[in-house]
Amino acid sequence: MVAAISEYWENEHFAPAADFTPGEGGVRKQTFDAYAASVDWTDVDHVARALRVFESLLRRIDRDGRKGGGDGIAGDDLAELREAFGRDGVRVGDDLRLHTAQVSRLVLHATQLTEPSGIHAELERVRRFGAEHVDDAIGAAKQLIEATAKVVLLERGLPVDEREDLPALIKQAQKALHLHPAALPAATTTASPDNAESIRRILGALTSAAIGVAELRNRYGTGHGRLAAPSGLRPRHARFAVGTASTWCELMLDTLADPDAPWRKAPDAASASS
Repeated sequence: MVAAISEYWENEHFAPAADFTPGEGGVRKQTFDAYAASVDWTDVDHVARALRVFESLLRRIDRDGRKGGGDGIAGDDLAELREAFGRDGVRVGDDLRLHTAQVSRLVLHATQLTEPSGIHAELERVRRFGAEHVDDAIGAAKQLIEATAKVVLLERGLPVDEREDLPALIKQAQKALHLHPAALPAATTTASPDNAESIRRILGALTSAAIGVAELRNRYGTGHGRLAAPSGLRPRHARFAVGTASTWCELMLDTLADPDAPWRKAPDAASASS
């Protein structure tokens, strides 16, 4: 369990506090406390990531208890946990997921998303909290698409114009990875699946969908100094926008990392910037 505690903290990019002084308790408690001491509880992002650690540990304890023939976390223990978390404004769901009003807004620091791992982490965070903060989630979905497009261009050694609008960035990034319909060679009977007409149609639809997320954000999402929250938004709208952004971002990042992707076999940076 000690290894699992370290793994869960490190999966959320925490390290043991350098100035941690061990106190009472066994190895597991000392390991947990060393990582917990590095959390900045005034930082919204730190709190969100720490809660994911707590959630993973609760589910692990429950799973291990059931494997041993028990009932997982017992009723009295669960009630005590709910009371303890509740004092800090956190609700423990029946599935042991944590829901908090303390992380009151989904704040995305897009300028810090300069590598794929950061974008993947933010995608997961927006998936978790998006339904609770609908307009924020729509704004975050647009920002993740923009950050991903810029990461792709930078990784390909192409210029990034900060004045460029998002539809143009989307097109440039997809061309850079040979994922834009206009950048695909004509399909033949012996062509790779990447050149298939069905793929061309899907990519065309995905391009339009990514641009649609930006348009949805312009009307309903955060980022424009609204005086009042838009009416009519429901969690399903957030899931739809985040799901669309996730599909686009993950396709781009997966293709960027794929050692056998077509763009690696026939790199043409000049065409990507046109």
